[in-house]
Amino acid sequence: QVHLVESGGGLVQAGDSLRLSCAASGGTSSMSAMAWFRQGSGKEREFVAAISWSGGSIYYADSVLGRFTISKDIAKNTVFLQMDSLKPDDTAEYLCTAASGDWGTHEWAYDYWGQGTQVTVSS
Repeated sequence: QVHLVESGGGLVQAGDSLRLSCAASGGTSSMSAMAWFRQGSGKEREFVAAISWSGGSIYYADSVLGRFTISKDIAKNTVFLQMDSLKPDDTAEYLCTAASGDWGTHEWAYDYWGQGTQVTVSS
């Protein structure tokens, strides 16, 4: 079992930056990848970014490519999401997730989920 705790959300203005963190604990040796998804009010959950835990593969949603950067600190079992040039459309609850097998950009590929951290971007 992997336990995930997100932090770093908040209220910012359009154009600002935020850095989200997700600390993993428990069965982290079984993780194959970690990712961020987001869900806005009244919207479906959508993929944001994913990173291989042992390799170098990284994926981004088209909507955040060039503005968001996902990274990891294996020693600290932590994944980060650096969000720059934030837009009001980025307003959502951001959820950290981890996979223990095959992974990708679909939420069904992920086994463990955090509680989420709210990001609100004002115009």
